[in-house]
Formats: sequence, structure tokens, C-alpha cells
Amino acid sequence: MRSFVLRARESFWFLPAVFGIAAIILAEVLVTIDQSLVDNGGRIPFLDALSASAGRSILSIIGTSMLTVAGTSFSITISVLATTSSTYGPRLVRNFLADRANQIVLAVFTSTFLYALVVLRAVRSETDQGSGFVPTISIHLAVLFGVLDVAVLVFFIHHIADSVQITTLQKRVQADLLKAINLIYPQETAENTTSAPLLHPNSAAEIPSKADGYVEQIDLDELRDIAIAADCVLDVIAMPGTFVIPGDTLVQVIPADRSADVTKKVQSAFAFGTARTPHQDVRFALQQLVEVAVRGLASGTNDPYTAVTALDLASTALVPLLTRPCAATALTCDDTTRVMVHWPPPDDLIRDVFAGITTYGLEHPLVIDAATRLAHRLLTTAPASTTVILTDALATMTSPS
Repeated sequence: MRSFVLRARESFWFLPAVFGIAAIILAEVLVTIDQSLVDNGGRIPFLDALSASAGRSILSIIGTSMLTVAGTSFSITISVLATTSSTYGPRLVRNFLADRANQIVLAVFTSTFLYALVVLRAVRSETDQGSGFVPTISIHLAVLFGVLDVAVLVFFIHHIADSVQITTLQKRVQADLLKAINLIYPQETAENTTSAPLLHPNSAAEIPSKADGYVEQIDLDELRDIAIAADCVLDVIAMPGTFVIPGDTLVQVIPADRSADVTKKVQSAFAFGTARTPHQDVRFALQQLVEVAVRGLASGTNDPYTAVTALDLASTALVPLLTRPCAATALTCDDTTRVMVHWPPPDDLIRDVFAGITTYGLEHPLVIDAATRLAHRLLTTAPASTTVILTDALATMTSPS
């Protein structure tokens, strides 16, 4: 269920669907209120009475124009997606799809069209079958929606122009990285978790995957509940970001004889997709930032300043990371290990950053200066194992070519 919610939040259909249903309901309610006022001989003094033809014209203009604007906005968004994919990397397209502002703009325009369409259906003139009816309140509210939509359109133009700037893209990627780090490496150890040594049993049963794809998310709380109910320990082998095919091991069950009771439940706790996502995959979140930097160093782009900015933004996440407790290796219940996990250590994350820079950025003095600055910042709080990595990276970057 949690994976469905995450996918819905990052789609272009969810908010327009919600807003559209709300617009239809609102239109039906207001038309009913208008009909009730007409039946009781009442009217709202500050709202001008409208003829059926005038009401239809207003609603037709609003509905048609909003649908046209929605189509234009969607075309602009697709154009930006194509540009971003080719210039900065196809994995950044997810950031545009997940952009709540883009989703709301599309939802507002389409819901206004649906509202006008439903209200237009209720307008009747004296020549039509039955008595005439003009839903005055509903039509005036449609005019108000049209005015607000103009403001939304101006906002969208500003927002889409800001979105294509590389600094904005990098800040979004950095935000994803910070969220992933705060989730996996919290400042304070979460309740019912521990960093105790992992178990190494003599025997364990393997639970295979039934699907193929990247592990996008794992419901660890659900796995803990499963392990408590079955009185076993679940060792997660396929962590978020791992690509699996049917038959690959997802989880090892300890003791082995408990696997028959938990197999289906464990498999349902994993969410798979066609691409990696940064929700629980901190390594991918960092790789996105490195990818933007590396693409800036490509011969066709030749933009070392993009790489410099990426390294500076990475320092905001990596420097505090080294001061935090180790990531939890186990979820517990009553001081008993129930779920074992294998998050990437900070050393691996730092190695990923400098591997990309030392491979593609040695010919750019600006990038070397930024990477050296990052290394010195990390050295102030780095443990011994990380110091070795940073020292080697500094030696590689400062050695004569």
C-alpha cells in the first residue's frame, strides 16, 4: 500500500483525478443549491441574473480555454522532460513527474474544464423541454475559477522556467539525498533498532522473488511484524536498489523451518519497479548528483561549474553524515533481533563521489579544487577508514599528470 501511495504521488494522473472528482461533486452540489433557490423563489442579491444563452457562452468559453491551456501546459512539460533527459540524464525525469507544482497546475486546469462541463449540462432555456434554469451561483463560481486559473498559468510559466535551471535540478536531487540520509542514518537511533553485529546462522531458508525489476521499497515494519508472528529472524538480502529476477533471493529466514509460513507475506512487503528510486536507496540518490556533475564534464557540454556546484551540494549531506551513528543493522522487538538489513556504509558513498570525479574531472582545475575542498571538509570529522579513502583521492587529484 505504501509503495502504491509513493507511485501515485509521483504520477501525473493522481492529483488531476482527485481534483476532477472533487470538481464534478462541487458542480453537482452547487447546481442543486441553485435549483433549490429557484424552486423557493429566492436569489442572491449581489449576483447578476444570467440568461441561458449568456450562461452557456460563459461556461463554453471557460471550459474550452481551460482545456486548451491544459494541453499547452502538458506540451511544455513534455518538452522540458525531453530536454532534461537528453542534457542532464534520463533519471532526472522522475523529479519532474514528482514535482507537486506541475501536478497541481495540470489538476487545476482539467478540473476547471470538468466543472464547467457539468454545470453547462444543467443550463436550460425556456425553449427547451421543461422550465428554464440558469445556475447563477455555479456560473459565477466558474468565472472565479477562470480568474484563478490565469494566476495559475502565470505561476506555471515562472515555475517551468525556473525548473529547467541546472541549479534548481541539483537542489531537488540534493533534497532527495538528504531525505534518504535522514531515513537511513538518523541523528538519533530509532526506537526498536540496533547496530549490533549481524547473525551468521548455520542454516537458513531462502525466499525467492516472483517478479523482476529493481527493489524500490521494502516495508521493514511489515517484515518485523511477520517475523514476530512467525518467531523467526528475516535477513534482507535484496536491499533497495538491487535488481532481481524471478528466483533471486529476497530474504533469508532463520530458522529455516519457518519459511513456509512467511513466504507469501514477505514477498508482498517488497515493491519492484523498472528503475531505481531514492526513497530508500541512498546510494542512488547520491549517484544522481554525481551523474549531473559527470554530464557537465562531457566534451559536448564542457560545463565544469555544474560539477563544482554538485560537489558543494554533496558536502551539505556528506559532512554531517560522518558525525551520525551507524545505520541500523537490525530491527528488534523486546531486545530480540527480528529483521536484519544491510545499508551501504558511508565509506561506500564517499568512494562513489570521488570515483566519478577522479575518472572524469582530472582535466578541470575548477573541479579538482571543489573536490579537494570537499575532501578537506570530510577529513575534519572522518573516521580512520574514511581518512584512507580521502587521502587516496587527494593523492590522485594532486599528483602531476
